[in-house]
Amino acid sequence: MNEVLLRSLTPSVLGILVRRGADFAAAEDAVQDALVEAVRVWSADPPRDPKGWLVTVAWRRFLDATRADAARRRREDRVDEEPAPGPAPAVDDTLQLYFLCAHPSLTPSSAVALTLRAVGGLTTRQIAQAYLVPEATMAQRISRAKRTVSGVRFDQPGDVATVLRVLYLVFNEGYSGDVDLVAEAIRLTRQLAAAIDHPEVAGLLALMLLHHARRAARTASDGSLVPLAEQDRGRWDTESIAEGVEILQAALARDRLGEFQAQAAIAALHADARTAEETDWVQIVEWYDELARLTDSPVVRLNRAVAVGEADGPRAGLAALAAVDDTLPRHTAVAAYLHERDGDLTAAAQLYTEAAQKAPNLAERDHLTRQAARLNARGGR
Repeated sequence: MNEVLLRSLTPSVLGILVRRGADFAAAEDAVQDALVEAVRVWSADPPRDPKGWLVTVAWRRFLDATRADAARRRREDRVDEEPAPGPAPAVDDTLQLYFLCAHPSLTPSSAVALTLRAVGGLTTRQIAQAYLVPEATMAQRISRAKRTVSGVRFDQPGDVATVLRVLYLVFNEGYSGDVDLVAEAIRLTRQLAAAIDHPEVAGLLALMLLHHARRAARTASDGSLVPLAEQDRGRWDTESIAEGVEILQAALARDRLGEFQAQAAIAALHADARTAEETDWVQIVEWYDELARLTDSPVVRLNRAVAVGEADGPRAGLAALAAVDDTLPRHTAVAAYLHERDGDLTAAAQLYTEAAQKAPNLAERDHLTRQAARLNARGGR
């Protein structure tokens, strides 16, 4: 099978799909699927017309994806704008699809990526941002996952841990990204909690509810981000907070701590503080220590550095930050914040500017740019 030929035909096939009405991102995914299929079958049965074969297969993949996306959107349309507390409604097929895509033949990371793309409807770019990897790397990972399961019977559903990771990534993308999937993620997690007696399922549901409770206060009327310390806590949803705390307490009482319970405990401590100044940062650091032990995640260590800076002072926070990989997204923004807390406005203004250039979305970039401008106006140049 001639890989050079495949590469040479790709732009032409992509152009044909776009002219037929496919949007560019969907066309790219469809052509990628067609290339994966070509790698699989051409060596045994090469087509007489390679370009025509690729166009036909890619167009079919595009139509299949379009129908699947339409079906997913119809399911989302049935969800109320805000997730209601209490027992979950009747189970539909979406949760089953999550389990089926988390197939044992895939690694957990590949299963999550495939499910987000095939069931969650997220783009390859959005998934790559969630995983903190380049888009090209994620595209290859999804292609390999599709190739792995292309000939596998889906009679062995995946495990709960993988499904929980998928649901949390969908929630996070809906919370801060381009697609509002928050209500759907909470709805499905409620279904899972009703069907499975598992403390980490309860921990994830509690975490989602506690984060979602602050949603109304996260942005100003002009759409700009409002940092947690500056949010109007009177706008937080006290019912969701109370439900999340109750679910979390029941899960923690079972003494089977997991990462979602630990994250929910941190969120609960923030929710419990009547003002930012009353936040129990010492206990939050302790929970981050537990979370780091459970996950060894660089993102956890980054967030822990912020908590240390609040509990023990900005210089202690900067010392903790020094042990974190400085290429990690938002590392520069954290460094800017801690330098500002330490009184070094010149360094902070420069770091805010650098962080704005690296920001993953427009709202965050605008917020960081305003922070830099604020310090420069105070003579931070």
